[in-house]
Amino acid sequence: MGILTGYRCIYTNMGPRRTSHAPPGPTDLRQCMSCSCFAVRRAARLITQHYERHLKPAGLRATQFTLLTVLAIAGPLPLSRIAHRLGTERTTLTRNLRPLIARGYVAVERGADRRVQILAITPQGITATRAALPRWREAQDSIAGFLSPGALRALDHAARASALQPPIGPNAAK
Repeated sequence: MGILTGYRCIYTNMGPRRTSHAPPGPTDLRQCMSCSCFAVRRAARLITQHYERHLKPAGLRATQFTLLTVLAIAGPLPLSRIAHRLGTERTTLTRNLRPLIARGYVAVERGADRRVQILAITPQGITATRAALPRWREAQDSIAGFLSPGALRALDHAARASALQPPIGPNAAK
């Protein structure tokens, strides 16, 4: 029984009975092809690439444009609150911020609690965001060529529902 005397391991096989010790074949994995996570990630990559193509001449990536827009609308906010609004980890947000800070589009200040970073869009950031806005509008108007109206409504619904969820994960905003 080992070190943990008195404990037993209970294993319940929930799958079909297999007589072979060979790895699962393709038929065992077919249901994975309808994985919601995979479908959403694939769609997100395609949509992001679409917006990236449109925003590239303006010198911004889709993530950067979104971040600048959030800062322009919301005003100065702690990094953790912006991460929650964007649905991203603080570490990812920090990495995405570096080029915007270097270009002078975003300013970072310390809050009353020195551990808190307050982010604010600068006048240069406002100018860059407004300059990219026509390109974003082109991307927004043309996305319907890739997705049906029903798919667009479902995306909007999913985005709104996810925005209402509390942050999760080890780096969740407090």
